Amino acid sequence: MTLSNVDYQIMWNRLVAVVEEQATTLIRTAFSTSVREAGDLSAGVFDCRGRMIAQAVTGTPGHVNAMAESVPHFIEEIGSDNICEGDVYLTNDPWKGTGHLHDFTMVSPAFYQGKHVGFFAATAHVVDIGGRGYGPDANEVYEEGLLVPIMKFIDRGEVNKGLVNIIRNNVREQDQVIGDLYSLAACNAAGDARLMDMMNEFNLLELETLSDFIIDNSRAATLARIAALPDGTYHNEMMVDGYEAAVDMRVALTIAGDTLLADFAGTSGPSKFGVNVPMVYTRAYACYGLKCAIAPDIPNNTGSLKPFDVTAPEGCILNAPHPAPVSVRHVLGHFVPDVVLGALHKCIPGVSPAEGASALWNVLLSARPTDPTSGLRSSEILMFNSGGMGARATLDGLSATAFPSGVSTMSAEATEHVGPLTIWQKDLLEGSGGSGEFRGGLGQTIVISANEGYELYFNAMFDRIQFPARGREQGKNGGVGSVMLDDGTVLKGKGRQLIPAGRKLILQLPGGGGYGDPKKRPEALVRADLEAGYITQDQAVNDYCLTL
Repeated sequence: MTLSNVDYQIMWNRLVAVVEEQATTLIRTAFSTSVREAGDLSAGVFDCRGRMIAQAVTGTPGHVNAMAESVPHFIEEIGSDNICEGDVYLTNDPWKGTGHLHDFTMVSPAFYQGKHVGFFAATAHVVDIGGRGYGPDANEVYEEGLLVPIMKFIDRGEVNKGLVNIIRNNVREQDQVIGDLYSLAACNAAGDARLMDMMNEFNLLELETLSDFIIDNSRAATLARIAALPDGTYHNEMMVDGYEAAVDMRVALTIAGDTLLADFAGTSGPSKFGVNVPMVYTRAYACYGLKCAIAPDIPNNTGSLKPFDVTAPEGCILNAPHPAPVSVRHVLGHFVPDVVLGALHKCIPGVSPAEGASALWNVLLSARPTDPTSGLRSSEILMFNSGGMGARATLDGLSATAFPSGVSTMSAEATEHVGPLTIWQKDLLEGSGGSGEFRGGLGQTIVISANEGYELYFNAMFDRIQFPARGREQGKNGGVGSVMLDDGTVLKGKGRQLIPAGRKLILQLPGGGGYGDPKKRPEALVRADLEAGYITQDQAVNDYCLTL
């Protein structure tokens, strides 16, 4: 049967529906709040060569784009002659997966009428993987937890009970972690079932022809967008807090015809602590930032990702080799889009937003009974939080919104349900958005304490406490963040620390930068912002020249 381009387009759209059901299954069956509440996951379908054909809209760029690179590693490690019907493979190798040990990638081969036709893959963040826990304090990846190499989780329908037992005995939250692994396998199975229905409906015997159509068209469309950009080399650099020392992130963006290279030469060297970033994660977020600006409407797959060439010197903080500690690689990784978009702004002004809070303010809370003989249970509680986005050239920045990660925050109620803590306050932080013709998004204030009988340790992994999000085109900088106790004690932005019994932790999250001259903002909008508590009186008078 000869298929037309219309037929291929219909099947392409159907594949997106297939992987959306795959992702929805993971969200419905997941045990941990980071997956079922925040959507910290990815799901996709791949051809036999390991090329990503389609991805679910639900999910994070770090997971999705890194997963697109990781599936070929599975094919190489397992071996094509060892890929069997009923198999499921997994790994959390930071350099062959998605950048740190807390992400498990699960890959399942798909068979149609006994013939191997492709793969389903999914990634999710698990609440614990042993070691020091989810935090930046380790000095080697060996301290950060259990590394599971690429191997079979299910072999021809039989679960690898030895592997499950090893993982169970190396993590603190056994039921959540093992439950999430089974959820990953289940979501791939759901995608597989829908794919079989699709192949029956369209009388498809293989996916390679459809895959070629999708990838070739996506690649050609992306190359055309790059070719339309002005040739040249455009530079940008940005300072961020880092851990033991500030980090200088630099990029040179070179465009020549339909080629684009983002080179991070000149970026700071590695850290002693777990803020280092494997290259797979740097590449994932650099591609995401560039694609958002240059080709946002072209579907994300291997074809639309390949035209973006990303390099960084081996050993720099954005290309950390094994066994560097990488547990909170997201902190610096989430700044990569800001860096490349700043360079792109010099090439095509008016497209890139101002800098935002960018890095999630994730916090892992370890609840411990103050009396070890009380019979109270210890627990690990993971909470995702977001500062403000930078303003855009024609719109205000979004407040308390995760960009570039795209995850949702966990609700206060869901967080309190999984551990003995109380969230006393969670609201927008007045004045934290940078002033501008278009105002930066606001950060937020979050106040947390342990319930009676407990004390809390928390792993801080925060940034933009020293260096704010910068405004663009005369826009003002966003507000910096802070970490403290309710008695005024200032805490560190990174590392494991104690919240004593009876004390409250106060997090003030940074805001996004403003865009454009604040004096050009209409007076009615300034007054509305002031009345809503988005800006302070000082900002209204000094930045916006409002007469009170």
